[in-house]
Amino acid sequence: MNYQQTLDWLFAQMPMYQRVGGANYKIDLEKTLQLMSLLKNPQNGFKSIHVAGTNGKGSTSHLMASALQEKGLKVGLYTSPHLKDFRERIKINGNPIAENDVIEFVELYKSDFLKLQLSFFEMTVGLAFEYFKKQNVDIAIIEVGMGGRLDSTNVLQPLVSIITNIGLDHVQFLGNDLASISKEKAGIIKKETPVVIGKKQEETLPVFVEIAKQKKAPLHFAQDKKYPKITSDLTGIYQEENKATAWTALQLLPENLKPNTKEIFNGFNHVVNNTGLLGRWQTLSKIPLTICDTGHNEDGIKQVLKQIKQTEFKNLHIVWGMVNDKNIVPILKLLPKNAYYYFAKPDLPRGLESSVLLAEALILNLNGKAYESVLDAVAAAKKCAAKDDLIFIGGSTFVVAEAI
Repeated sequence: MNYQQTLDWLFAQMPMYQRVGGANYKIDLEKTLQLMSLLKNPQNGFKSIHVAGTNGKGSTSHLMASALQEKGLKVGLYTSPHLKDFRERIKINGNPIAENDVIEFVELYKSDFLKLQLSFFEMTVGLAFEYFKKQNVDIAIIEVGMGGRLDSTNVLQPLVSIITNIGLDHVQFLGNDLASISKEKAGIIKKETPVVIGKKQEETLPVFVEIAKQKKAPLHFAQDKKYPKITSDLTGIYQEENKATAWTALQLLPENLKPNTKEIFNGFNHVVNNTGLLGRWQTLSKIPLTICDTGHNEDGIKQVLKQIKQTEFKNLHIVWGMVNDKNIVPILKLLPKNAYYYFAKPDLPRGLESSVLLAEALILNLNGKAYESVLDAVAAAKKCAAKDDLIFIGGSTFVVAEAI
């Protein structure tokens, strides 16, 4: 199989959660543990930092990776989902895994994967862990896919665990309130292993305190720590919280892995160049100003809207699409009424029909039009926008991926 055929096979065997929704959600780690045994437990072959949370996982992971790269380390980075190329999920020092490595891994274990009936995500975690072990990385930063306790990445014994924040997302799997969701996220806390909490929240604080106490895990709250004012090429105002979380976690690493202040400063200011991160308050063009962001749940969208309010423009045009397993009304209620909307369906089975989105939006006095595709919606927005207007593209990670 060539690279594209390999990807097609991966996607076809058990469609990943991000594409089809709940059909791929599992209830335990049994298959992941069987996979690790098959691969001779690569998760034990490298040092790691494990990152969970509702929002900010990706940015925090990339901030740390960039700082560690500035120290001169060989840094693995596993994140999800990808925006343009599957290989974005698995990188070393900003370089994606080679196509041939993906092909060889799948061809070698294909029959075993079929016997175990593994999910896309489990296979991908196995690929990442084996690759990082084989490449002898100094440290790998591993982002949780969803939740924490039952996530396939939760077979690690990391140096530091991180929980960025807790919001209402994936409630059909993780729970309907912040306390329930925090219990799932806290499942990554390991015995006697330091854990960093990115944001203190009244509903989640008792959960983290109790579980950390049970595990005898030193508990650190990033917002309680003093750290120097650091700029970053990740310019969204919501990155302040992520920078504090990343800084706090980096201070907890062993001395031979801990970057110094200069290396952290350099790393935070060169995240995009060092790691290739996409889709975080990313400017796609300047005339008219066109910006995209992957914030896609209530908390993430609130942060994006704060950023829009601080941006200068004459008229606001919003290209918006969502997936069909979200409760869309609470999110639509957050959106500004003084904008014109270009609604589009993301190109995946889980994508919400733009006509459905438009109908709900009109009820809430959001004015706009439905389009057949994200690219059609973007083209229409560009045609209508004046040079001093703002075009914002978002609502779903998949909308951003298509726009980029």
